[in-house]
Amino acid sequence: MPTARVNDIDLYYEVEGDGPPLLLIPGLGLDVRAFRPVVDGLVRHCRVVAFDPRGAGRSDKPDVPYSIELMADDAAGLLDALDLGSAHVLGLSMGGRVALDLALRHADRVRRLILASTSARTLPSRPMTWRWFVMDVLPRLPLPRRIDPQPRYAHLRQRAASGAYDCSGRLGDIAAPTLILHGRRDRIVAYPLALELQRGIRGSELVTVDGGHFAFLTRERARLVEAVTAFLA
Repeated sequence: MPTARVNDIDLYYEVEGDGPPLLLIPGLGLDVRAFRPVVDGLVRHCRVVAFDPRGAGRSDKPDVPYSIELMADDAAGLLDALDLGSAHVLGLSMGGRVALDLALRHADRVRRLILASTSARTLPSRPMTWRWFVMDVLPRLPLPRRIDPQPRYAHLRQRAASGAYDCSGRLGDIAAPTLILHGRRDRIVAYPLALELQRGIRGSELVTVDGGHFAFLTRERARLVEAVTAFLA
């Protein structure tokens, strides 16, 4: 099992393909498996490096406070461990916030930035939809491990880190060319937050689909591969 020792934890990662490196960062509660629907398309053009963030998958899950900044440092440490000076970076949902912070504090490590179904901040209030019930309530229940393989404490640590992050006032500092991918029917990260990213990041491109939060990993996965490969080319 390939792991790298980064910031006192072991990070699980997978590398596939040849070409310019593309670092994939999963979202809240997700691991490298989330990207499997799109990896086959991406590896035709890139050397795909995907990893399980701290608290998820086969990476370590310390029961201590997490932060988006710490997870961005983990990503930079993984690039060091793999002897990669820089990479294109694609972050999904919470992973998009990690990618944003990587582009802000480790700007020399990010060639091009791809932000999928994410935002620079969390809105102060939101309606209790079914999706939010799944994300907010179920992790607090003592579900069997076969249903929820991520420990409840790790999910809550990740969730607190993501909810506390706000780089909306620093978007103008991002220098990397940026592509934003968002579903117009996203009920977890509202579409206006994607427009906020586009306005804040100079020269950024916005590609939208008529779908929800995970549309780019399901029925719109071909659109993601098409948009990403065109952007990187």
